[in-house]
Amino acid sequence: MSQGYPSGQGYQPAGQGQGPYPPVNQPPVGYAPQQQGYPPQQQGYGGQDQKGYPPPQQGYGPPQHQGYGAPPPQQGYGAPPPQQGYGSPPQQQGYGATGQAPPNLAVGGEVDTPSYTGSDIPDQDVEGKENAAPPTPTAPPPSLFGTLPGYENTNYGSPYLPPPPPYEPPPQQNAPQQVFSQATSITEDQARNALLKFADDHCCYGKGAARDMDIKDIQPTCGYHYSLSSFGESRSTAWAFQPYTGQPLDTPNNGVPPQPWSIPAHPPKMFQDSVVKIEVPHTAVLKPCHECHGAGYKRCYNCYGRGRTRCTFCHGSGHKSVYRDGEHHHEHCTWCHGSGRRRCTTCHGHGRVRCWTCCGQGNLKTYIELTVKWTNHLSNHVVERTDLPDELLVNSSGTEIFSQELPRVWAIDSFHDNDVNAGSRKLVDEHARNFGNERILMQRQVLRAVPVSEVHYKWKDNDSRYWVYGHDHKVHAPDYPQTCCCGCTIL
Repeated sequence: MSQGYPSGQGYQPAGQGQGPYPPVNQPPVGYAPQQQGYPPQQQGYGGQDQKGYPPPQQGYGPPQHQGYGAPPPQQGYGAPPPQQGYGSPPQQQGYGATGQAPPNLAVGGEVDTPSYTGSDIPDQDVEGKENAAPPTPTAPPPSLFGTLPGYENTNYGSPYLPPPPPYEPPPQQNAPQQVFSQATSITEDQARNALLKFADDHCCYGKGAARDMDIKDIQPTCGYHYSLSSFGESRSTAWAFQPYTGQPLDTPNNGVPPQPWSIPAHPPKMFQDSVVKIEVPHTAVLKPCHECHGAGYKRCYNCYGRGRTRCTFCHGSGHKSVYRDGEHHHEHCTWCHGSGRRRCTTCHGHGRVRCWTCCGQGNLKTYIELTVKWTNHLSNHVVERTDLPDELLVNSSGTEIFSQELPRVWAIDSFHDNDVNAGSRKLVDEHARNFGNERILMQRQVLRAVPVSEVHYKWKDNDSRYWVYGHDHKVHAPDYPQTCCCGCTIL
C-alpha cells in the first residue's frame, strides 16, 4: 500500500477488485443499435411502447396566431414563417449535466470488510466527517465528445452562438396610418388636493403650506413617454451529458442532426424573458464515464477506501479521560467501543461509493443541448420641457395615444412634436443594429401622453413651485417649505 494520505481522487486499477467493464446489465459502448433508437422519421420520435419526442405538430408551439404568423398585409412587415421539422424533446435531467446533488451514493448495507482494493488506500485511518460531501465532478475531457456535421464549433462548457438566418423583409408595403389620441390636463383643485395628499404621505411634512398657500399660476403641459420593445430569440449549443440508465438513444445512425435554427421552439409568452433547453435530435452517443472509467464506483471520499475512519470523539485512542472522585480516569470510548475506529458513515464500510457523475451506471449519455433564450429589449425616450425629471414620467400613468405591434415597426413620423418623431427613429435604428445574434420575432412601440402641471404658489414669504403629473396625480415638490414639525429634523 502507498504511504501517507492520497488526494482521494484516484481510480481503481484493473484486476484489483474492480468488476468487468461494462458493468453488469449495461450495454456495450458506442452507438446504440438501431432498434433502440427512434422509429423512422415520418413516424415521429415516439415509439409504440415508449415515450419519445412528439411529432412536429405536437411541439411547444402555441396556436399559429400567437406565434410567428404574419399579420394582414396592411399592418406592415410579415413575421418569419413557422419552422418545420423536428418536435422538441423533453428537457434532460441528470447530476452530471445539471449540477444537481446526487442521491445517496452508498453501494449497499453495512459491512465489516471493505470491498475496495485499489492501490491508493492510505496505511492509516483518516478522520472522517459525518456529513461529507462528494468532490466536485471532474470536467469531462474533449475526447468524450465527438464532432457532428453542422456542430463543428460546439464544445462542452462554452456555448456556441450560431448566427440567426438573415432577415428577409417582405415586399414593399405602405406604412399603417398613425392615429393619435388626446391627453388630459390637471385643474387647480386637483393640483391643491394632490399636494395635500403629498404632505399627508410624509409624516414630518406639515399640511399648512398645502392648505393655505396662494396658487398664483398653473402651467399645464404634456410630457410624452415613447417606449420600444424588441422581442428577440437567440440560440446556443453545447455538449452535455447525463447518466445512462437504459433510456432510448437518438444516435447519429438515425439521421443527420438538424441545424440549430431549424428546430422548432416557441416562446411561452411574447415580450417576456424565458429560456428552454432542447436535446438536438440524432446527437446522442453512449460513452464510458470519465470519472470512474466505467467502473460505476469510486473510492470513498470520506474514509479513502479503508471502510473505517478514526473516531472523532477519542481521536483514535480508544479511550477518554474522565474526572471522578478527585482523580482522572481512562475509560473506553463509548462511541467506538475502545477500538479507536468507526465504520465510515458515507460508504457503510465498503470503502467505495457509487460514482457521483454517472450515479453508478458506468456509462454516460452524451448529446448536444440547444438553449433557446428569449429576451425582451426595452428602450425609453421621454419628451418633457419642464424641470420635472424625465425618469418620473416613465413609471407614471398616462394616456396611451398610440401603439403598434408588428414584426418590424415603422418609426413614428407624423406626430406633431418632432422630438417624439426623432426619438422614435433613433430607437428603431438602434434596435435594428444592436441585436445581431438574435432573431427579432416581434416589436412593439407605445406612445403615452402624461399630463404635467407646473404650479407656482406663495406661502407666507416663500415663492416656490411644484409639479403634479400623471393621471394618479403624483407630486414632485423638492422645495416644499414645511418639511418638519414638532421639533424633528429632516436629515
